[in-house]
Amino acid sequence: MNADHPTESLREYVSRLERRGDVARIDRSVSWDLEASAITMLANQRDDRIPLFESVADTDIDARLVGDPYRGSRRRPWDRIALALGLDPGLSADEYYETVIDRLKRPIAPETVDGDGAPCKEVVRRNGDANLLSLPWPYIHAGDGGRYSNLHTMVVKDPDSEWIDWSVHRAMVQDGERASLLLLAGEQTPNIYYYKYERRGEPMPVALVIGGEPATQVTSSMWIPTGRDEAGFAGGLKREPVELVECETNDLLVPANAEIVVEGHVVPNERLDEGPFGDYFGYMHGPRRSMPVLQVDAITHRRRPVIPFCVEGSGVGHTLNTSATVEVACVGPDATLGLRTAGYDVEKCVPWRFTSRTVYVVSTDVSRPGYLHELANFIFTTWGMLHVDFFVFVDSDVNPLSVREVLESLALHADPESDFHQFGTVAMPKVPLNIYQTPEEKGDGETGTSKTKTTKAYIDATSGDDDGNRADAGLVDDDFVRERARDILSAAGVTVDGTDGGSL
Repeated sequence: MNADHPTESLREYVSRLERRGDVARIDRSVSWDLEASAITMLANQRDDRIPLFESVADTDIDARLVGDPYRGSRRRPWDRIALALGLDPGLSADEYYETVIDRLKRPIAPETVDGDGAPCKEVVRRNGDANLLSLPWPYIHAGDGGRYSNLHTMVVKDPDSEWIDWSVHRAMVQDGERASLLLLAGEQTPNIYYYKYERRGEPMPVALVIGGEPATQVTSSMWIPTGRDEAGFAGGLKREPVELVECETNDLLVPANAEIVVEGHVVPNERLDEGPFGDYFGYMHGPRRSMPVLQVDAITHRRRPVIPFCVEGSGVGHTLNTSATVEVACVGPDATLGLRTAGYDVEKCVPWRFTSRTVYVVSTDVSRPGYLHELANFIFTTWGMLHVDFFVFVDSDVNPLSVREVLESLALHADPESDFHQFGTVAMPKVPLNIYQTPEEKGDGETGTSKTKTTKAYIDATSGDDDGNRADAGLVDDDFVRERARDILSAAGVTVDGTDGGSL
């Protein structure tokens, strides 16, 4: 199936998935209390259809849940996001990456529309009617500190410029009027809050956009440079302007086609407990720590809104989820473009598929040790890669999405004595979510964030010798022979896309 236009909303995207047979529509009433997340985790583990829960028990607003809507298929993790962006889901990894990179190079400015016809304002609730607990936020893991919204776009404005930042920071619902936000200093939105609004004693206006159109959701996870509005890059991804509408209680502009918009402000010098939470490592991350407070001013939404959520933790080991998929399908192309723009000779920069926020693989033509060290230093000091502890450098003809090919490069070319490199523990900041860090290493929370430092490491698994020359690995390099082998295998019905088992 070839898509010919981008999807304009989450529900249009889900309908398109359903036409492909990729949605399991569940009409039987389910509970937001672990049941919806348990079903979603099973679907993730089995590489099954995306579950859409049409009836959720014990909720005042008639809302639906959809579990991990952007999770890609096991062998082709970019396929569903490609469909959302109006691309052919059958694109190869190379074709998909280069297409996304090309679109990101050409941002398209958003358009502001009138609020009267905006879908996200079909229902407007203010004051006492704006009750967070009237919506079925899921309790995702047994042991979580509370119910969470963890798949949304947070919209804030820099008080000193026209810059509007979009980001993803989980929100734990405290009561009908408040939520605590995981804001870790070092990232863009937390820096705006801690070092500008809070230091001035001013509340920070904020909007949580739940169920925004796919282009806006995935752009929120990308490492867009400071000072550049994500809305333009979302427009570039879909090749047409994103429609924005002004909030009811502040002047922030939000995607008009969103399912729900929670308007509010982050109160200066006020904290509430946040966590623990079953995070992307597959473990319960804690302990509870004090985090900034979102005070709700209004909630606007579509009729029968759809709330997306991600079952973090099911992306580790042998399964994928939304966050792991977005890292591979969106953050990877964005990071590749960023490194190329910085002048580095990079074929691809992609997440290791099963620990996608901690290990990245970079394929490059240049294997000089000094060059790789410089590249690693640039990566480790870039704000968007604070959470990445390890990088593996491989040759440009190695497919970084192939676990087999990367492991083969490590086994054949990485000398443990000379090709494993560490950066000092006192120099590199780290977002404190790793399971291997002790509570002491995670640090205290003077401003709700950790003071921890950690070692960063990279592995040179390229086949170059000390002079930068390629070593003869005895592999088939003849393009004609490779293509001939592909044709024979394809004719025999063998998949040769190379995302799991390698490629010819």
